Amino acid sequence: MAGASQKEDEPITAINVTPLVDVCLVLVIIFMAVAPMAVALGIKVFETRPSNAEGKASVDENVNIRITPDGAISVNGTRTDGVTFRAVLAAALKSSKDKMVIVTADSMNKVGLVVEVLDASKQAGALKLAIMKTDSVAAGGGG
Repeated sequence: MAGASQKEDEPITAINVTPLVDVCLVLVIIFMAVAPMAVALGIKVFETRPSNAEGKASVDENVNIRITPDGAISVNGTRTDGVTFRAVLAAALKSSKDKMVIVTADSMNKVGLVVEVLDASKQAGALKLAIMKTDSVAAGGGG
């Protein structure tokens, strides 16, 4: 035994690794339990290639939401406010064949507003979401 070869007056120089192993195993179990929840949250964003758009439904069959730099929202060209937005969106999705919503936002828009529009679209029954970015900055503007 390790303790049998040691004299009483010598200091203990061996490190007890049992508590270290216990803490590491508990941390591994916690990470294994939390990891699936961390992966499930969020919005999946896929970058499409121009060739993927061939043969798809025309843009007229989709619901187009435009967010202007000042925060105004229009659904299929009809300007809405915060009160009527969800009702207009639900009506537009009912007439949509693919239940696809295309959100066009400016680079100056707040991310929170874009996420709220995407969330409202999903709650209204959208099956597919697409995000398009436009630049309102004139040529020679910032980066």
